[in-house]
Amino acid sequence: MTMNNHGRPTSPDHVPSDRNLDTVSGSRGLLQAEGLIFEVGTPDTTGVDLPKPKNRTGRLGGVARKKGTGLPGLSEPQAVRHYMRLSQKNYAIDLGLFPLGSCTMKHNPRLNEKLARLPGFADIHPLQPQATVQGALELIDELAAWLKTLTGMPAVAMSPKAGAHGEFCGMMAIRQALIARGEGETRKRVLVPASAHGTNPATAVQCGFVVDEIKANEIGRVNMEQLREKLQTSDDIAGIMLTNPNTCGLFESDIREIADLIHEAGGYFYCDGANFNAIVGRVRPGDLGVDAMHINLHKTFSTPHGGGGPGSGPTVLSEALAPYAPVPFVVKDEDGVFRLVEDMEGDASESFGRMVAFHGQMGMFVRALTYILSHGADGLKQASEDAVLNANYIQSRLKSVMTPAFDGYCMHEALFSDAFTAEGIETIDIAKSLIDEGYHPMTMYFPLVVHGAMLIEPTESESKAELDRFCDSLESIARRAAQGDETLKGAPYLAPMRRLDETKAARKPVLKWVEPNADSVAAE
Repeated sequence: MTMNNHGRPTSPDHVPSDRNLDTVSGSRGLLQAEGLIFEVGTPDTTGVDLPKPKNRTGRLGGVARKKGTGLPGLSEPQAVRHYMRLSQKNYAIDLGLFPLGSCTMKHNPRLNEKLARLPGFADIHPLQPQATVQGALELIDELAAWLKTLTGMPAVAMSPKAGAHGEFCGMMAIRQALIARGEGETRKRVLVPASAHGTNPATAVQCGFVVDEIKANEIGRVNMEQLREKLQTSDDIAGIMLTNPNTCGLFESDIREIADLIHEAGGYFYCDGANFNAIVGRVRPGDLGVDAMHINLHKTFSTPHGGGGPGSGPTVLSEALAPYAPVPFVVKDEDGVFRLVEDMEGDASESFGRMVAFHGQMGMFVRALTYILSHGADGLKQASEDAVLNANYIQSRLKSVMTPAFDGYCMHEALFSDAFTAEGIETIDIAKSLIDEGYHPMTMYFPLVVHGAMLIEPTESESKAELDRFCDSLESIARRAAQGDETLKGAPYLAPMRRLDETKAARKPVLKWVEPNADSVAAE
């Protein structure tokens, strides 16, 4: 019996029953079983009949293929059904609440998609003459104006293609500013709080800096005593990389003092803007003393998130770093014509250089500006307030059965520890049990400063009814975890695949399909 054909429990308390729930087809209700495409099709068939060309000889000589490719042949219905069945195994924001913390899985309005497909945006080429793409350049300029206004920063680099790319942009600008001051070789130390996103220290190292960690205090914020000590005993501080609101879902209450201390020490303040969705319209990072901050358009302004596709991570820069922004960037001349500054001369003479071949990602720019214009300044502010309200509602609903990591209100995400669980029940068991309830698990074991962390981030678009539905499910699982319910350790029972050995899958992945040996299969 394959792993996909094990019995599934159906009793209300999720205790596996003795009843054999296997089906002949391998499907479960309306959820169709589906194998690999190599198992669906066969290499000796094809879904299309093409006549052999007449009177044609090959021109490949001795390098012509002598045997088949081994690729499966499928008819059109087979191919369509294969990918449709696979899509039904995906969890998506269009399907239900996405509780991942620190990732802001925001709803992508269909209006955004419609406008991104307009001629003049969807079909332009990066090598077109600039005179033929004036509308696109104007849109980029208008989006940049909004981002500068919302952050209180005088400049923005639009070309970074993702959040980590935006971090790289900000840190390269800091590096170039230090070089211009003649301190490029003497200031190499970057302070990074323990609650920072993992890309922060990696980016600092990639830019040639040395990372120095700052521990969190007992209330989940930067340990100010340790920060002061490091600044007093080091004269090589280049800056700090800090996330605010931080990865514990908390606003750094000493943020202004942190900025002042860093600046007094001769360093620059890089803020990770991944959680900007929590403060848009309420707080301007520029007013907090920030020198550089990337903005994840997918997290804050509703552009598609992940999937390996084109992203966008514009980076706003303070007056101190603006001269070092990368090329290209858009400017508007006195005659109203928009143009790209692409060479490191004139306005860009101090630029640290070029990050990408072309200028950002047009589709993401269109979607983000559509979202901004459809909300307006007041709507953006309300979206942030509703995101924080939803997170605090979840924390309030669950704090009687789960253990909040820190006292008091949270910002856009609620963080719990595993302190409420009985011995033997782990965070991973709660995550897998959520799958049986129809939800993608929340972020688990992150941030590392909280033992058995569970980080939940609802967005502003979730209704109270949907939040209650999620909380009811998680509350039930939490009560069973507190009672030491051993059936949690076997979850998920209702998913297409049962619990896998994820450690082995990561360390010894099977990356190639091998046709089973007919003799060995028959022997089994």
